Amino acid sequence: MTQLSINTTQNVNINFTAASIGDRILAYLLDFLAKTAYVIVIYSVFFYGLGINKLMDKMDDWSRISILVLFYMPVAFYSLLLESMLEGQTLGKRLLKIKVVKIDGYQASFGDYLMRWLFRIIDVSFSSGIVGLVSIIASEKSQRLGDMAGGTSVITLKNNININHTILEEIDVSYVPTYPLVIKLSDNDARIIKETFNSARANKDYHMITRLKTKIEDVTGIRNQSGNDEDFIKTILKDYNYYTQKM
Repeated sequence: MTQLSINTTQNVNINFTAASIGDRILAYLLDFLAKTAYVIVIYSVFFYGLGINKLMDKMDDWSRISILVLFYMPVAFYSLLLESMLEGQTLGKRLLKIKVVKIDGYQASFGDYLMRWLFRIIDVSFSSGIVGLVSIIASEKSQRLGDMAGGTSVITLKNNININHTILEEIDVSYVPTYPLVIKLSDNDARIIKETFNSARANKDYHMITRLKTKIEDVTGIRNQSGNDEDFIKTILKDYNYYTQKM
């Protein structure tokens, strides 16, 4: 699989694995099934079950078109709406554990998702997916045209490493955790925290360590009780290992 090295604005490299073409295609098919199921429900329940189709027969053309547009807008804007609401995931992407990320390390914005959605017309609709497939294969960062325009890529969240590799150091059986709210983090979060922390320490980038501490506090609601940012992050990683081993 393609490895993506995202260089943040703080000059910290975070490594991800690009989602495979197979996963991206399967996610697309699952999303297609979800949209198909929606259309079937709309037709069977609303148009025929509630008799809306009969009411539409008595309407003028513009009224009928308005109703159809209203009902089918969720299908047309499916990927844009879900990626915006689920932070880079549709139902298919969530099931396959892949997501859209910015290649500059920031969370993708609505504008980025909009760009991907607009280019889907070229990548998928008009070319039956051929343009998107070729661009993903040819791109160094596994990007389709929409990703290139939006500055995004699709990564996998599947963790092929065990939890002992995602923490800073081992804990003994007598370890007493400090921050129960650390369970708000995912395995992928813990891995990113560790890699960013190690890189910042190696580069003596104390500003980055402080920013990482602040980000952890914002996401988890935890407040640093140690007074030392490095000790706080070490404890976060140890606590995460403790609680995930107990689950």
